[in-house]
Amino acid sequence: MEFLGFKKSALALACLATSVGASADLYFSEYVEGSSNNKALEIYNSSNSPVNLSGYKVEMYFNGSNSAGLTINLSGSVPAQGTFVLAHASATGTIITSANQTNAAGWYNGDDAILLKNGSIIIDSIGQVGVDPGIEWGTGLTSTADNTLRRKASVTSGKTSANLAFDPSVEWDGFATDTFDNLGTYQGSSNNGNGNGNGGNQSSSCGAASTLISAIQGSGSASPLVGSGVSVEAIVVASFQGSGQIGGFFLQEPDNLDDNNPATSEGIYVTSTTPVSVGDKVRVSGSVAETFNLTQITPTSVSVCASNQTLPIVTGIALPLATLTDFEAVEGMLVTAPQTLTVNETYGLGRYGQVLLADGRLSQPTNLVSPGAAAIAQQTQNNLNKLMLDDSSNLQNPDPVIFPAPGLSAANPLRSGDTVTGLTGVMTYDFGAYRLLPTVTPNFVKTNARPTAPKMAANANLKVASFNVLNFFNGNGLGGGFPTARGANTATEFARQKAKIVNALVGLNADVIGLLELENDGYDTYSAIAELTAALNTATSTNQWTYINPGLSKVGTDEIAVGIIYRKDRATAIGQTAILDSSVEPLFIDNKNRPTLAQSFRATQGRGVITIAINHLKSKGSDCNDLGDLDTGDGQGNCNITRTNAAQALVNWLSRKPTGVNDGDFLIIGDLNSYAKEEPITKIINAGYTDLINKFGSANAYSYVFDGQAGYLDHGLATKSLTAQVLEAADWHINADEPISLDYNTEFKSAAQINSFYANDAYRSSDHDPLVISLKLIIDLDGDGDVDSDDIKIVTNALNTTASPLDQRDVNGDGIINANDARALTLQCTRTACATK
Repeated sequence: MEFLGFKKSALALACLATSVGASADLYFSEYVEGSSNNKALEIYNSSNSPVNLSGYKVEMYFNGSNSAGLTINLSGSVPAQGTFVLAHASATGTIITSANQTNAAGWYNGDDAILLKNGSIIIDSIGQVGVDPGIEWGTGLTSTADNTLRRKASVTSGKTSANLAFDPSVEWDGFATDTFDNLGTYQGSSNNGNGNGNGGNQSSSCGAASTLISAIQGSGSASPLVGSGVSVEAIVVASFQGSGQIGGFFLQEPDNLDDNNPATSEGIYVTSTTPVSVGDKVRVSGSVAETFNLTQITPTSVSVCASNQTLPIVTGIALPLATLTDFEAVEGMLVTAPQTLTVNETYGLGRYGQVLLADGRLSQPTNLVSPGAAAIAQQTQNNLNKLMLDDSSNLQNPDPVIFPAPGLSAANPLRSGDTVTGLTGVMTYDFGAYRLLPTVTPNFVKTNARPTAPKMAANANLKVASFNVLNFFNGNGLGGGFPTARGANTATEFARQKAKIVNALVGLNADVIGLLELENDGYDTYSAIAELTAALNTATSTNQWTYINPGLSKVGTDEIAVGIIYRKDRATAIGQTAILDSSVEPLFIDNKNRPTLAQSFRATQGRGVITIAINHLKSKGSDCNDLGDLDTGDGQGNCNITRTNAAQALVNWLSRKPTGVNDGDFLIIGDLNSYAKEEPITKIINAGYTDLINKFGSANAYSYVFDGQAGYLDHGLATKSLTAQVLEAADWHINADEPISLDYNTEFKSAAQINSFYANDAYRSSDHDPLVISLKLIIDLDGDGDVDSDDIKIVTNALNTTASPLDQRDVNGDGIINANDARALTLQCTRTACATK
């Protein structure tokens, strides 16, 4: 996780512009090459007189070049036996607080040489000009990449030859990435090395006068003492100085020094690797900084005054908050949440060790209420009901991932909907969110256990599903051709992906399945849909699965397409395959929305007919700026007009029965990229369709989790006549609640995690949950939603008529309408004695 800093870029930075200087009495005393732009150079003046930096400069030589790629002319002066800090202007606040001069251009990496010059005279050097060492000079901590180097006390002058081999271990001591606690200070300086005057006169003696932490924190969002020198003496309530941790500790005033002001915090973060233990009374002298809006002390000295002290009373916290800044009053303090909190998102769990918690499950506002004022108000309430749990690591892709204990794995997931009670730790702030760093191992309860495969209603005669298969791209269809535009990067990843998708499809046990995010590569033997169908036949030991081929090389121009697979022993495709695009309905913009595919089917059992339209409308995240269809801030995201027009085009098109089958039982399925109360869904409902998830599910139904909020983008919408034939509709929660780290991908995982995070089961086979709909299809000839004597009359009025293949009056399918069909239809009557009322 990137905590209190950013990971170093792998790219060599180019242009630069900053300032530093030197004389014969000057030399580099500290070198910082940290994450992102956390780069700084400290220059020490060993003389008894100030040194004016006019005429002095720092030159940086990139990638083994013999010419300076950046020259920084220095300004100001260096105090006698004091320091001057040159820093990158985009460095963390801790560095900027210590800086005398900054510059916003690109800076050195670990393989670049640096010279300190007075005019043309070399005063000191780091690295070797004209040589590119590859990644760094030195090894381990004592190296120039991703480390801090401090000049040894025995060194009293600079390295004036820039062409000699450079071994940092000879003159430098090494420290871990993003160690800044002594920047601006150096051994032997009469002003404690503090060239910019911040905090140089504070007492480091235990028991001496000190500043209360509450005075440093203040009652506002930032410290009133930023940049000031302070000394504090308080109790260590949490220490995160271990390997890979954030590299500091938290101090809190003992209870007798609490200022009794609920608006001011009694705790503070200290960025220091000087070893301390929980329960130590520690005295810290240094300067106050706001780093990513976290108040902290950058120390010049850290002293342990006593051990095994009584810890302050733990402060209780609760969600939801009254205001977004409520946690500011306990920033840096030891806190506990006695209430039961619910996991709402695990997207950052594997990469950064983060879990988003709330009081209950958060829903997408427009899944519950109308867009606009109501949705905005709901979002405001959601924002007050969030707390990030953080693993206190500054590592990306940690191994192990400590949540849930004893560690995340495919066999030990942490799902959204799981709960934790009595969470205890320290409150901090970073990357725009308050974070709780646990000091007691959280005890997660698997409240939302993984669901087993869904079961069809006992009297159903057709089961329809919709499933987003998350960029199922099969390369060239022969085991090669990776990476592709989307999906798996390697054949190995694809094999893992295919196994999970197939197991999910098997678990659905559906008869007809609409698929989304298939590679749009046609329908021949090597196509993605053909490979998936063949794999499903193998997995089910049958040859009954087949797919709809619309007779085109591809559908639309997008890289992904929708498709339909079905069991030919349970359903028969009838009529023509129909495609909705802009050539059919101008309202349907097919370079934004993926073209819709519709097919009519006759159930083998009962011979009822249904027309299924599988859809994938334009996403909320990508823009429709060229259409002037922007996010209006009403909760519906980008491209809402584009999706709403597509919804209108869809119902218009279906009303014309595009498959050529004269039946009014239409089912719209797929990812409409709209939540339940948004305008595209309202448009379809107003055309006479029923939201099946709303009818058969709860108000909090969902198929997708985004930004810690759940809702359903994947819909089942049925015409009135078909709704009467639906027995149940539900999402199978195998994906949305699962950590993304448990998917098929191998990147961002250690060698061990590639195995331990993966299982060839249905869980986290995609990012959307599949939708399953059980139906009892009937032959409703008059379209009133039931089978009664009126339908029987329609058959008897056509006795001895030769039937076309699409004529539903031929109930038994023998090609002739006769008394046998009337008797067969009588068996489907939905009322006693086929009564009409």
